[in-house]
Amino acid sequence: MQELSTLQEQVKVWDELKQRAQDILELYEMAEDDPAMLTELEQEVTALEKELEEREFTLALSGKYDAGSAILSIHAGAGGTEAQDWAAMLLRMYLRWAEKKGYKTTITDLTPGEEAGIKSVTVEIDGPYAYGYLKAEKGTHRLVRISPFDASKRRHTSFAKVEVMPVIDEDIEIEINPNDIRMDVFLSSGAGGQSVQKNATAVRLYHKPTGIVVTCQNERSQTQNREMALKILRGKLYELEQEKLAQEKARLKGENVQADFGTQIRSYVLHPYQMVKDLRTGVETGNPQAVLDGDIDMFIQAWLKQQVGEGETA
Repeated sequence: MQELSTLQEQVKVWDELKQRAQDILELYEMAEDDPAMLTELEQEVTALEKELEEREFTLALSGKYDAGSAILSIHAGAGGTEAQDWAAMLLRMYLRWAEKKGYKTTITDLTPGEEAGIKSVTVEIDGPYAYGYLKAEKGTHRLVRISPFDASKRRHTSFAKVEVMPVIDEDIEIEINPNDIRMDVFLSSGAGGQSVQKNATAVRLYHKPTGIVVTCQNERSQTQNREMALKILRGKLYELEQEKLAQEKARLKGENVQADFGTQIRSYVLHPYQMVKDLRTGVETGNPQAVLDGDIDMFIQAWLKQQVGEGETA
């Protein structure tokens, strides 16, 4: 019901935008000789264009998990202390970004660096569309600067890998549709003589959607055997759903790649000039300090809009 309500609200918004555009066109035909009304309509058109652009952006956040929270991990690349310090800088950047969004952050795992910084960290970022936004950050981030750890003040290049996954609800409820089950009954196998079964009490359940077969014949009655078989079937279906979740997590995490030149998505240059550039979209800024303080929306939005153009929002 919540998903239906959300979809209905989205349709309502687009219908209202369409109606506003039609109203502007009708008023424009009536206001050809009225400069004041034309000025007012121009302002309305500007406002409508801005809102339309914002609404088009939301199309990039229509993936299966986009509306939910995210798990973000940062791993220092090769380079020892320099790379570990860069990983800590990235952590600060994302925590600042989340704070500006009003998101709740929880560091669930952290391995400190040997001298400074961190080797790896995992943060749960809880808030609406956290995953939808942060999935744009997945990849290798490259830093170029004069190393504060180099007594000779030489320029160093450091890498850190960012992984982003959605928070997937693992409270699996197993509901078995009776129409999906075929039940066969048969004589239980057992000792001969007086204890041999005269009635068909053993039960075999066949789950049509998955092909799982469960047999139970240890209980005294057919009803007891059926209940036990259903219990076993639920357990098997639960294990199957757990496997699907694990496969989905692996798919979302993507291939495990090294943090180096070949996989970088963004460069942060602090020396010899000041620039942050996203290599996927070409978006860049000459204010790296603002970016490291959490102003990364320009990169996120450009990448998401690019995905809409390419027809990929998952």
